[in-house]
Amino acid sequence: MQTAQRILRGYRRRRLIVCVALAVLALFLTLSARYVSERNVNEQRRQAFNQRVISTLESILVPLEQANKDVMPLVGMSCQVAQLKMREHAARLQTVRSIGLIKDDILYCSSIFGARAVPVHLLQPRLPSTQPLLFLTIDHSLLKGTPILLSWIPLANSRHDGVMQIINIELLTGLILEPERPWVSRAILNVSDSHLEYGKGLLQRISVDEGQVSHEMASEKFAFSVTTIGPAAGAMALGNLPTQLPLALILSMLIGYIAWLATANRMSFSWEINVGLASHEFEVFCQPLMSARNLQCVGVELLLRWHNPRQGWISPDVFIPLAEQQNLIAPLTRFVLEETIRQIDIFPKSRDFHIGINVAASHFHEGEIINDLRRHWFPSQPIQKLTLELTERDALPDVDHRVVRDLHRMGVDLAIDDFGTGQSSLAYLETLNPNVLKIDKSFTAAIGTDAVNSTVTDIIIALAQRLGIDLVAEGVETQQQAEYLRRRGVNVLQGYLFARPMPLSEFPRWLRGNNTPPPRRKGHPVPIIPLR
Repeated sequence: MQTAQRILRGYRRRRLIVCVALAVLALFLTLSARYVSERNVNEQRRQAFNQRVISTLESILVPLEQANKDVMPLVGMSCQVAQLKMREHAARLQTVRSIGLIKDDILYCSSIFGARAVPVHLLQPRLPSTQPLLFLTIDHSLLKGTPILLSWIPLANSRHDGVMQIINIELLTGLILEPERPWVSRAILNVSDSHLEYGKGLLQRISVDEGQVSHEMASEKFAFSVTTIGPAAGAMALGNLPTQLPLALILSMLIGYIAWLATANRMSFSWEINVGLASHEFEVFCQPLMSARNLQCVGVELLLRWHNPRQGWISPDVFIPLAEQQNLIAPLTRFVLEETIRQIDIFPKSRDFHIGINVAASHFHEGEIINDLRRHWFPSQPIQKLTLELTERDALPDVDHRVVRDLHRMGVDLAIDDFGTGQSSLAYLETLNPNVLKIDKSFTAAIGTDAVNSTVTDIIIALAQRLGIDLVAEGVETQQQAEYLRRRGVNVLQGYLFARPMPLSEFPRWLRGNNTPPPRRKGHPVPIIPLR
């Protein structure tokens, strides 16, 4: 059996676990989202840097192609004629340091030096070539030792003639290769097998320090690429993650609080009761009422039991008070009414046979119990007498007296259950005009053992007889108790001496006088303590 405190603690614990788990999940997801977002931003900035460098350099090289076409007809002309035109092209392009004309492997004209007669391979070992070339090298003529970008275009069908253009790449390096920290700490231009790094000049090879990564992007128009070196995008994002923690914590706590509010009904005992009703986890039991005169069964009290597959057997002493607090006692009563009508044929078809159903005082408000009886009980026109049992722990003075009057007119008896243990008042005994008083089992148990309680029992009996109210004694377990009550005029007895609560399906066999084993339900033994 479960206690109310244990069940409620269990719900609160599970609810707290769910809310904390959601808060932690929200924190994890928020930080993960920020990490992924930051990492993607770092990657995008690195890519944007590479793309900008490539686009800038391409915009410089595209005009050179046209310049090559314009200068190519000058090859073979006298330097005196060609020099002026080459200087015009160099001035217009701005990034071009000088233009040279090569004839028969000899640099014979320069836009800067004019007429010359230098074998081109002495200046640049790779020249002349039958193929167009674009490569990084060192200047040996004007600013000796400085890096340059050299473009070679051979004359058609000639290996020994062509145009050589020298681009001042060192100046461009400061414009296009300056790193953008922290995403890019080093930027390198790759042309052919040479590498030019910002601030370091030409490199033979590229080295990457530990903890950093390199990314390369190639031009689609020209034979060069750009390599950027810097911290890994993920490592940068991870390092920046602590700055995102305060906002993530606030968001996670907000999610946890929202989850706490949202689970107020979903993870509560009221939700559990609703699930139990929907899943048919409740079952109606009955306990016979015996005539004290001839020990014949004259009625039954219907009891509700709950085997919760998530909690096990839950005592009515637990779920009934909680159901009353959550305003769910009326649905439970409707369930008992529906099940009783569905199995009404198992009871003796006699007007003298009473069927007692426990009803909370709150069910009387605004005539709700009358509406339920008209919907569930009276349409079947049962022959048996219906008795509504009001427990005295309820605020009986709050019962709508007009509803009580209408119930009496409809032929429904009213009983006060557990009489003598709750809010006793002789005034409302007369106002409610009950048909039956049920003596609480604590008074019955005191018979023969407790002189004070025995005296109170006698007073209750005398009071009921004086008011003309029938009596039912609960909790009769010994022959001595039964005889004592019978001698004092108690008409009906109820207790383990005669029968324990049993499922409705077993009542006909018991009524025929068969001795039955302790009741079981769906393979589970049913607790023997009386459940309300």
